[in-house]
This record gives sequence, structure tokens and C-alpha cells, in this order.
Amino acid sequence: MDVIGCQLDIVWEDKPANHDKVRALLDAAEPRRGSLVLLPEMFATGFSMNVAAISDSRSRETQDFLAGTAVKYGVYLLGGVVTTSADGRGRNECVVFSPDGVEVSRYCKLHPFTPGGEAQHYAAGTGTRIFACQEFTVAPFICYDLRFPEVFRAAVRRGANLLTVIASWPVMREQHWITLLQARAIENQAYVVGVNRCGHDPYLSYSGHTMIIDPSGQVLADAGSQEGTVSVELSLASLTAYRQQLPFLNDIRPDYVKVDE
Repeated sequence: MDVIGCQLDIVWEDKPANHDKVRALLDAAEPRRGSLVLLPEMFATGFSMNVAAISDSRSRETQDFLAGTAVKYGVYLLGGVVTTSADGRGRNECVVFSPDGVEVSRYCKLHPFTPGGEAQHYAAGTGTRIFACQEFTVAPFICYDLRFPEVFRAAVRRGANLLTVIASWPVMREQHWITLLQARAIENQAYVVGVNRCGHDPYLSYSGHTMIIDPSGQVLADAGSQEGTVSVELSLASLTAYRQQLPFLNDIRPDYVKVDE
């Protein structure tokens, strides 16, 4: 299965402009039908705390864009959107649409970024999610989740073999991004795809480094710091053989890993 990471310099709180950027990237990438395409966290607005201005709950502008774009290119399309929870706070979500435009998964970020004030404006999610994509079982995560290995392990115990992280990860912690993505791949013997934004918003700078990493921790693709895409064909057979050769996951202590449903 082909996986494509789209890295863009997000225009602040401007959905139409960012939708246009994604269209241009996909036109240039020419994805094969059935590919899994990933867009960054809050790709249509930037990492904004202004929930009232950017929420997609009523207009569904970005969700409809994702559904229609998935159909247009014949791909599974995964991207970050903001919706509104019952208590008025936002929900920082990762939504996935199939090539026929049907929503197949919706994950809410388990760990709002408390040091940056996100927890004041956004409600935390309540569990991991997995979904089938071609022959793979995918578990989506968002940005700050990357620092909490237990949730990745829980998803792997549910069957995940492809872990995705969409992010707005700032340049000052770039090395943490790279190292933690590799760690999640190594410890879970899974493919990891980390899709970060690049450029600047009114508050921070972002270095990109959208990466695709194999189950041994080898970096298969790195987008660098500019707008663009990276693509790799993933092999489930290779992953299965690697896990059989080194069956570390068989020795997980289930009494130490909670598996949510």
C-alpha cells in the first residue's frame, strides 16, 4: 500500500486557502488509487485556540472537503479538523474518509497540549481508534500523543501495525519529534508515519520533517523543511516477517497494558 504524507505551510485560520494548498500538493503527487494520504493536525486552520472561529461542526466545510477530495483522487484521506464538544470546548480530531467518501474513522486527541493552553480550549478524547486500510490496521494519533507510549502500545495490542501521527510540532523540539517517532516504530514493530506542518504561524515556527519509518526504526522518507509530499510503498509481508523473526511483542505483559475498545 502506498502512503503519502503532505507537508504544508498552513495559512492561519483560512480554510479555503489551505484546501487549495492540499489540492495542489495532490495534483503534483498523482497518488495511486487506494493510497493512504495524510494531512497535518488542524491542516485547514493552523493550531489555533479560537474554537468558535475555526470549528467545523456546523459548516462541515473541511470535513466535506476531505470527503470530496478522497473521492476525487480515489484515496483514503486522513486529516485534522476542529469540531465542538457538548460543553462548548473544541475537539481536536483526526478524521478519515474512504475512496468512496465515507467516514471510516474519527479519533479525538487523547492528550491536549497542556503547556500550550490547549486543555483549556479543547476536550480530551476517551480512547484509541483503529481502522482497516487496504491490508493494514491503522491507529491514528495527534501531536502531543507522541510523548505517551502507552496509548500506542494499547493500539498495537488491538491489532494496529501502522501508527500515524499528525502534528503541529515546533522547531525548538524537532529532535524530540524525530527520536520519538523512531522509538514508537521500534518498540511496537510497526510502520510509523509522522506528518508535520512547516513554516510559521503568529506564535511559532515549524520545521516539518514529515517522516515514514519502518518497524526497525529506519527512516524511509523525510520531507525536510519545505512544502511537499513524501511517499513510500509499505509491505505488510515485510512487517509480518520482521515480527516473526524478532517476536518481541509476544512478551508484552498484558497486566501492564490497558486495551480500550
